[in-house]
Amino acid sequence: MSHPLQPAEPEPTGPPRGAEPLPDERSTEVAVPDGDDLAVIEVPAGDGDAQRSPVGRLAATVERLRREVREAQAEADGRALIELAKGILVERLGCGPAQAARQLAELTEQAGMSPLEFAVEVINQAARDRVAEVTSAFLASTAEDRDSGASAVRLRAAESGALAAHDAQAVAESLMEHALRPIGAEAVAIWALGSDGSLTLAGSAGFSAAEAGRWRYVPPGVATVARRGLGERSGHWIGCLSDTQLPSIGQHLHPDGGRAAVPAGTGGRIHGVLEIVWPGPIEPQSPQIVRQVEALAELCAHTLETSTPPRPGDEWRPGVLPDVAELMDLADGLHDPALVLLPYLDADGELVDFRIHHVNSRFLDPSGRPRGVVTGSLLLEAYPMAAGESELFDQVERVYATGEPFRARRMRLTALVDEVPLAAVADIHASRHGGCVLLIWRMEDETARLASLLQHAQRLGRIGGFEENLITGEITWNGQLYDLYGKPPSDGPIPLENLPAHAHPDDAVAIGRFLRTLLHHRRPASVAFRLQRPDGVTRHIRVVAEPELDTDGRLFVVRGAYQDISAHHWTEVALAATRDQLAHSEQQASERNRLALQLQHAIMPPTQAPLDAPGLRVAVRYRPAETQHLVGGDWYDAVVLPSRLVLLCVGDVAGHGIDAATSMVVLRNALRGLAVTGAGPAQLLSWLNMVVHHLTGGVTATAVCALYDPERHTLRWARAGHLPPVLVRGTEASPLPLVKGLLLGAVPEATYEEGEVQLAVDDTLLMYTDGLIERRDRSVEESLTQLLVAARTVPPTLEQQLDRLLTYSKSDTDDDTCIVGVRVA
Repeated sequence: MSHPLQPAEPEPTGPPRGAEPLPDERSTEVAVPDGDDLAVIEVPAGDGDAQRSPVGRLAATVERLRREVREAQAEADGRALIELAKGILVERLGCGPAQAARQLAELTEQAGMSPLEFAVEVINQAARDRVAEVTSAFLASTAEDRDSGASAVRLRAAESGALAAHDAQAVAESLMEHALRPIGAEAVAIWALGSDGSLTLAGSAGFSAAEAGRWRYVPPGVATVARRGLGERSGHWIGCLSDTQLPSIGQHLHPDGGRAAVPAGTGGRIHGVLEIVWPGPIEPQSPQIVRQVEALAELCAHTLETSTPPRPGDEWRPGVLPDVAELMDLADGLHDPALVLLPYLDADGELVDFRIHHVNSRFLDPSGRPRGVVTGSLLLEAYPMAAGESELFDQVERVYATGEPFRARRMRLTALVDEVPLAAVADIHASRHGGCVLLIWRMEDETARLASLLQHAQRLGRIGGFEENLITGEITWNGQLYDLYGKPPSDGPIPLENLPAHAHPDDAVAIGRFLRTLLHHRRPASVAFRLQRPDGVTRHIRVVAEPELDTDGRLFVVRGAYQDISAHHWTEVALAATRDQLAHSEQQASERNRLALQLQHAIMPPTQAPLDAPGLRVAVRYRPAETQHLVGGDWYDAVVLPSRLVLLCVGDVAGHGIDAATSMVVLRNALRGLAVTGAGPAQLLSWLNMVVHHLTGGVTATAVCALYDPERHTLRWARAGHLPPVLVRGTEASPLPLVKGLLLGAVPEATYEEGEVQLAVDDTLLMYTDGLIERRDRSVEESLTQLLVAARTVPPTLEQQLDRLLTYSKSDTDDDTCIVGVRVA
């Protein structure tokens, strides 16, 4: 992050003057664990997203270690000169050592020189008593090449006011006057972040005293614009506050104003938030403005921080921060392994790692390394995989930045020992205490965990284990086996040879065979028997055992397990009874369907000889349902009456099974008997409706009834809720004009309309049931249209036409189908 004094500008493309060039500025080769080996990979340098990745963090760590070695070698001889330059700045500027160190680093960066070169210049100029002139010259030389001179002046003025201010309120007023009002801002608020996550208004400008008083404290967990800025590294920018519905200070004064909430942090730790208010909506800001605001936020962080951060590369000691010694005492008093971590900053003041400052006496390293080896090392050096597999480093970094504690169960920890990865599983807890982080992990005992899992498995499976030494007579039972036997542990275990005494007498033969196989033949064996417990309860038990022989081939130990299979046994009994009942029900259903099919086929066989009528060719087709378990009620009839008229009819009784088949027989025979009266089709259906309603047990049905006069070539017809017949004339096919008619059996008495059509030679009339066209995925009208298209093709014979209609039928309801075809000769 750039220093606040430096205006935003593009980063230089070449190495800084005086810096040692690296072998390759574009990539870094890193050795990372790959199974049992190490793999060398090349990681691009300078990519922020890549450096935040697990491999990028490892690459940054390796590169930092290399750079530190080179810098230590290059600056070993010049450290005394740098310290002397710091002393000169302390004397000339009237500041402390820490302030002088920061000032020296800032001026060095602005001059584009190495620290040693700049220290030499300071010492040379101090000898001539011209430190002020040298500093001004350096600042002027760095400002000449920048386009944002005005911004640089404003930022320098803002910093001067901030450094001279004694509290955050004065800082807010200085920022408002020198830096924010020139870019159109109306107000500013500086929020201090508490250890509990609360926000306190540390300073403000542009708000009334009453408004600042109302917002002096924001409890933890309350969603505001400032809190939203804590969760984003680059801050939270809002074009119009009313679009977010987030509460914020001064929202009633500028409801449509723009906002910016930028975290104020130094050295990886967030101390608060800088919130800026614009009076109206704002457009996305340029990168230059964003960098300037970030620099102002860093100024606020220096004011908000309560302790001086460590110098680059320095290790924090108890003498530096009073809370470190207290935290070490706290860690030593814990019963779990604990580490005290101190932040480790790079030369730019950025957090790059944590130093393991202290570990307590209960500390356990995953690889078994002693505490002295781990203490003093950096976290990513001791546990490099913490940057990847478990994201442990990211979580510790977040705890340090925000103060929010972190907890996780069964997190994987991996250490590298002699380039070999050694892993362990632990429960993790991390919390911030002042400027330190306390990391607690509880290593998981794999043996204890497996023993616990085994115990739970035995309890859930109702399994009890045993071991019997046949030489010493010693018998060992676990607690679950005592529960299976219904015995207290004080009664002692039961030898295998006494097993028949505790079993049902009918199982004695099976138990004897089990004991002979196990003890005499010395082979593994198992047996199921009924255990009679002392409390009178009988349980079904299966015992499995295997012998163990000594070096001389003698049997000396038998190990095995008992399992309560009572639930399984009774389940098998219930299943057997259910299977018997199901087989009986299936047999009854099959018999009923067989009788219904026989009845249906006896009355209406699938094929029938052509009807002998003068000047008329009649053919019928009947196709049963595809599954024989759904016997339907479709019926048809074609007969010459005594009056020489031809009766043609089809019908469909609702339902399936033997009831529908018997009702179909009743209707078919009733209509034949009524037709000899000479009544017309409408009257016949009216009488048939009375028969269905009163004499068939409440069933309903549909039907089409027609009388054909061979002499006049006329067809009179009526329908009762059925699809109309289709007339095929030449290459055209159309349904007969619809006449009204209620389905049979719906009401006691019904009146039906009658229609008449004049037929010509070669005309074909088709009467059918809905099983020919009905589909589940389309309407009846669409299915009827497809039938008309198929009927327009007229084969040479009527039988071929009916067969063709059955073949190309697209019905999918698995229902019976009847077709009666009439062709005038």
